[in-house]
Amino acid sequence: MRNPNEVAVFVHRHDRHLVLRRVDRRIWHVVAGVVEPGESFPTSAARELAEETGLVARIVDLETPQRYVIEDKYRVLYAPDVTEVLIHSFVARAPATWEPVLNEEHDSYRWCTLDEALEPLHWAEAKRSASRVVPARRRLGLI
Repeated sequence: MRNPNEVAVFVHRHDRHLVLRRVDRRIWHVVAGVVEPGESFPTSAARELAEETGLVARIVDLETPQRYVIEDKYRVLYAPDVTEVLIHSFVARAPATWEPVLNEEHDSYRWCTLDEALEPLHWAEAKRSASRVVPARRRLGLI
């Protein structure tokens, strides 16, 4: 059964934000994944960041957890009593000249302004978190 805990990592470089296109669904998203058994949210975020982009960087919790209701078509992946997924979002800063090395889950990437990054994101939860990235970075002293 799939763990109902997930992470999202918003990677930024100056005023640009990284979005990735998933191979399987052809949708745009941020670095994201399921928390593995025994992992903490921060450990999972760092692992997903390294696996999906090759970036090893300090991650900071945006302190904006969200929940979403599992869609019927995905119910089979979860235990019968699980109805929601909990997502913790993080931010990571990429070095000025760094470019991602994508794993097999993604076939393309873009560096965008925050407004440009919001446009192609498929999941509503990612859009809500993305709109909180700049205020959270400011609050956490990352700007």
